[in-house]
Amino acid sequence: MKRFLSLGSAVVCAAVAPWAVAAQNQVNVVENDSLVYELKGVEITANRAGVKTPVAYTNISRNQIAKVNDGRDLPSILEMVPSIISTSDAGAGIGYSGIRVRGTDGSRINITANGVPINDSESHNVYWVNMPDLASSLRDIQIQRGAGTSTNGAGAFGASINMLTDAPARDRSAMVSVSYGSFNSNKETVKVSSGLFGEHWTVDARFSHVGSDGYIDRAFSKLWSYMGQLAWRNGETSIRLLGFGGKEKTYMAWDYASKEDMEKYGRRYNPCGEYTAADGSTAYYPDQCDNFTQHHIQLLFNSPIGNYVTVNAALHYTKGDGYYDQYKTKRTLSEYGLEPFVDPDGNLVKKSDLIRLKNNDNDFGGGMFNVRYNRGLLALTGGGAFNYHRGNHFGQIKWVRNYVGPIDPLQQYYYNTGRKSDGNVFVRADVNLPFDLAAYGDLQYRHIHYTIKGQSDNFDWNTDDMAVLNLHRNWNFFNPKVGLSYNHGGTRAYISWSVAHKEPTRDNFTDSDPSHYPTAERMFDYEAGYFYNTSLFSVGANLYYMDYKDQLVVTGQLSDTGNPMSVNVPESYRMGVEFQGSLSPVSWFDWKLNATLSRNRIKNFVEYVYEDEWTNPISIDCGNTPIAFSPDFLLQNTFNFKFYGAEASLMSRYVSSQYMNNARSAEAKLDAYFVSDLLLAYSFKNLPSVKDLRLGVTIYNLFNEKYCNNGYAGAGYYLDNGTPVIYRYAGYAAQATTNVLATITMTF
Repeated sequence: MKRFLSLGSAVVCAAVAPWAVAAQNQVNVVENDSLVYELKGVEITANRAGVKTPVAYTNISRNQIAKVNDGRDLPSILEMVPSIISTSDAGAGIGYSGIRVRGTDGSRINITANGVPINDSESHNVYWVNMPDLASSLRDIQIQRGAGTSTNGAGAFGASINMLTDAPARDRSAMVSVSYGSFNSNKETVKVSSGLFGEHWTVDARFSHVGSDGYIDRAFSKLWSYMGQLAWRNGETSIRLLGFGGKEKTYMAWDYASKEDMEKYGRRYNPCGEYTAADGSTAYYPDQCDNFTQHHIQLLFNSPIGNYVTVNAALHYTKGDGYYDQYKTKRTLSEYGLEPFVDPDGNLVKKSDLIRLKNNDNDFGGGMFNVRYNRGLLALTGGGAFNYHRGNHFGQIKWVRNYVGPIDPLQQYYYNTGRKSDGNVFVRADVNLPFDLAAYGDLQYRHIHYTIKGQSDNFDWNTDDMAVLNLHRNWNFFNPKVGLSYNHGGTRAYISWSVAHKEPTRDNFTDSDPSHYPTAERMFDYEAGYFYNTSLFSVGANLYYMDYKDQLVVTGQLSDTGNPMSVNVPESYRMGVEFQGSLSPVSWFDWKLNATLSRNRIKNFVEYVYEDEWTNPISIDCGNTPIAFSPDFLLQNTFNFKFYGAEASLMSRYVSSQYMNNARSAEAKLDAYFVSDLLLAYSFKNLPSVKDLRLGVTIYNLFNEKYCNNGYAGAGYYLDNGTPVIYRYAGYAAQATTNVLATITMTF
């Protein structure tokens, strides 16, 4: 390990460079793998950055995506991008996965597809498991770090990920891809394109199945997805109707395991669904699963007006419906609207095992437009969007052990509704100045109205009933962004200042109580970068300082219903430098490198710890503490070899240690890890009846590192002769040891 770290440190000092240097529409783009292509006719462009946009970003091309697209979720595919960490509950990259950028979690990352918001309106998260194999239908991806450009949907409070789906294919084609490997992981994809017919029309479709038993015990995934597109084009005017979505069933693995349990039962131990059977043996509930179906429909319009104006517009609708099925042991019956009962032995039973269903039924729709004027030295873009979300949340009781008394099948024990409207308008200007300078200004106004009504899924012991929800909130945000860039030859430099705001999530309210409801968060983002690019090498660095006011963090404080609350802390920040580099000394070899060195702190953090995790809180002044799940150092290194049809890539990632709470607790720490993957592939070109045949195999975790990349932490105390004695506990998401995935892809 020390040898690898020494090498990594030397590499950082020797070569710091841009992972990719991109250009605006109709300008060549140099991508990570040195491929050059053009982004012509892109429908939704207002939230994309180019070389003159003073933000830190990375473009990922279709070929780069295809190279590593073997069935794993999109966060795993993106884990070599600067400042990104991916997580996997099942441990093998298939199933429930997450992504962090600069330490910020998925609820703070704005994600769009063709400019349409993908984040859930209430949780602000993106559940990638609901869109399996979306990567097979993507044209490219742009990741902007920091506040980025104005975008639709949830506030970009650490990064934004903008995905463009496949453009209509002008030529008739078909593709079949099959993957199989460790843990019975598999992917089957069929993709067809009609090509241009009737001079104006094209039809494209994809169907995929992804499955895995998971590295963690019982953490299986059964995933299905589709993508369909009907497009009409006449000259530069285009209309596209597309739909994509998926259906998933995954066994829960999100409770994680303690180190003690891993030592006792092994690293793959999964406590989810565990209960004691009637004969006293340990059993596991077979239906401890998450079940969800999600459909996305988009109607996209793009047309020029004259020589200098382009109009883009979109209508969209997303339908989500599902539930998770969960066995709970020794639960207080009154928490679920059930009366205590007398068993056959005459004992009054107030607690019992039960099975509950927690349901979520969502509708999300809206529209957006932007108009771009580009002439001479000025490019001016203006637009807006309005979106509306309806979410119904309700719980049902499926079964109660030995229950005596009236109980309806699937008896409902809570029901609440969320309604959210979200509108924004923006104007953005890019002005070319003398001496190869360009000025950038981006002004956005955003209004959100949010209500939650009904019964919470949390029981209020003060009223002996489900907690009542009656929330009405309005937010008005003004998000200005300004910057200056310099571009000459292979040199790119910029400086920028941005303001971003973010409203609280649904859980920030439902897990709190009216006396502790949080306020909105604000961030000032300062960015400065310098990059130099030649055909032989590229070097560069981006410096950032994200200054937060009222950032929401977990302090250990509990609500009246006993749930951990997120609390606004007055001052916190993330600062760092992102180094990026590449070297291409010969045509058959290139070397890519990026590293992030950061400091992430909460000022004057106060932790709360409860006696027996429930009563009599005490506070601990911790001073300035690291922000949870924010490692100080990341390193990603790739060696790529190409020789005729053969290719090989050695991809390595180092993540320094990180805390899982905000109190700098040694008992709640993820150890540093260094993981390498080896990809080997060979492509056969122009075979009879086959345009391309690609055989590939990837060995993940080549050196068998035993590591964890996610988890949770908690604390409590007990009294010893009147003196509080604090105890801490944690759960860890163990990741797979050495494993293999092989892929065969045929293009016709």
